[in-house]
Parts: sequence; C-alpha cells; structure tokens
Amino acid sequence: MTILIDSRVEDTIELEWTVAMERMVLEALAYENFQEPCEISISIVDNVEIQQINKQFRNIDKPTDVLSFPLLTFAEDEVMERNEKDEVMLGDIIISLERAREQAEEYGHSMLREMAFLTAHSMFHLLGYDHMTEEEEIEMFAKQNAILEIANIGR
Repeated sequence: MTILIDSRVEDTIELEWTVAMERMVLEALAYENFQEPCEISISIVDNVEIQQINKQFRNIDKPTDVLSFPLLTFAEDEVMERNEKDEVMLGDIIISLERAREQAEEYGHSMLREMAFLTAHSMFHLLGYDHMTEEEEIEMFAKQNAILEIANIGR
C-alpha cells in the first residue's frame, strides 16, 4: 500500500492531519473490502491551484474544497492499471488547504476533522461512488460518516 501525500503549500501540514488522512484511506478500503494493494496520491494545494485544476478538468472557474480523480470505473471486465510495485493505481485526491481551513471554521470543528472528512469523501469517489442523485448522496455520505465514526473523528 502506497499513500503519497504531497504538500504544495507553504503552510505547515500537521502530522496529525496526515495520520488522519492515511487512516481515512485505510478505513475506506477496509469498509469497502477492497483488498488489492493500491496506490493513492493526496496533494495539498492552495485555492489558486485548485481553481486552475477545477477549471481545466470540470470547466468550473472557482476554487473548491476537494477534487477526486479516480482511475477505476469498477466495470466488470476492467483491467486495473498497476504501478511498478504491482499496486492498483486507485487515483488522486487534491485538497485545498485554504478551503479546508475556511470550512473547519464555518462548521466549528478542527482542521484534523476537516482534512479527514475531505479525504473520506474523496476515497469513496475513488472507490466508485458519487452523489449526483439523492439516493447516491445518502449512500455515499452514510459511508463517509461511518468511517469517520469508526476512527472516532467527530465534529
């Protein structure tokens, strides 16, 4: 299992945040019983960079809190791309540290909780879930809340 965390901001990324993000990755994989060794990349960026990525890939010219780039579709006959360690390349998560801070303050909880939440949310995108319909949103949010609870990361 490879979890790559890349900080592209000048601010300090607290160790407890990275530990919580790694825990969310592992809890999501366990929750979904995804047993293939895999590689996940998490990049911490600022609002300017996430806005550029959001515009390029989603044609939305504004910053957002998190973007997920799954590499699997979970189609029945899909061949999973693997890295040099024979790990499944699951995808990329990009988190805006600035938006995370704003949201932590707005919702009245810690940065640890916000970074864990954003990672949990993105992990379920990487695992094939979405929230385009009300039913999908209920299912996906229940899953991310379950792993936050398992990890004892509350508001």
